[in-house]
Amino acid sequence: MPRSNNDKHPLFYVAEGDWPHVALAADAPLSAHCGLLLARDLEQTMRSRDLSLRGLAEIASVAHSTVARVLNGDVLPDIGTLTRLEDALDHQLWPGPSAVRDAAVSAGRTVA
Repeated sequence: MPRSNNDKHPLFYVAEGDWPHVALAADAPLSAHCGLLLARDLEQTMRSRDLSLRGLAEIASVAHSTVARVLNGDVLPDIGTLTRLEDALDHQLWPGPSAVRDAAVSAGRTVA
């Protein structure tokens, strides 16, 4: 899926730490903050439900490599993938604009 404004994948913007427990660079776009929040929530939700990567992929009808790439910050999921993951988990993963902006501001990014 093409990214808006030529944003790179979220992992590209890591300033320090190991994904998804990282600090993003001050100039990281909102999409990177969104990808980080989504990966953290997905990881935590999978852990709390004792779901493996392949287990989630099977019940969500997505490739396990796609789930891995989202978890690893290598890609932002397209809307279809996000919807299938949320439906399979019965849990909203999309952090929403307020949470993304709050995370960006907390990380020192100026949001217009």
